[in-house]
Amino acid sequence: MQGPITLFLIAVTSLVSWLAFSNRKLADRLILWPPAVDRHRQYDRLVTYGFIHADFAHLLFNMVTLFFFGRLIEQIMLRVTGNWWTYPLFYVAALVVSILPSYLKNQKNPNYLSLGASGAVSAVLFAFILISPWSLIFVFFIPAPAILYGVFYVGYSIWMDKRGNDNINHSAHLAGAAFGVMFMLFMEPQVMQVFLEQLMNPRFGR
Repeated sequence: MQGPITLFLIAVTSLVSWLAFSNRKLADRLILWPPAVDRHRQYDRLVTYGFIHADFAHLLFNMVTLFFFGRLIEQIMLRVTGNWWTYPLFYVAALVVSILPSYLKNQKNPNYLSLGASGAVSAVLFAFILISPWSLIFVFFIPAPAILYGVFYVGYSIWMDKRGNDNINHSAHLAGAAFGVMFMLFMEPQVMQVFLEQLMNPRFGR
């Protein structure tokens, strides 16, 4: 079975999110709410927020993305490190790192809430882009090279984060993307050389 840990993460996230859709008490306990972390030392919320979602569309988009890109990254990390736990460690760390900027910014804000696996999924996606920059990614059924999608994704996230007029945590997307790239380079520094070689020799769809 390809990507068993990715499939396990998808299954757990889908189950917990589905339960939280109809269980407000569960959702309130798992969501990232800064006062709960500061006052009650519920540090687990820095991870659990990534296992619940705002609605089914939010859940579906994240899990489909994780399914298509997570399995390859899982295999690569296992092959490079020889340890099965590298990938789940990467995923959980991505949840924490991606939310930290937002958490620190809103640490004293009792009205701030955040949920969803988007930051960790961004880390997985950008790890994939680093490995295979010219692979085609389908964005709303339109094929686009992974590297071009990555550039657009970062630019759009920066722009929307500055505007701040929607309910999407764009800073978590950016932090997750940066973490995905840095983790891959720390794990295997030669990835950068391979990335640059691929970048200079476009092979669309590969």
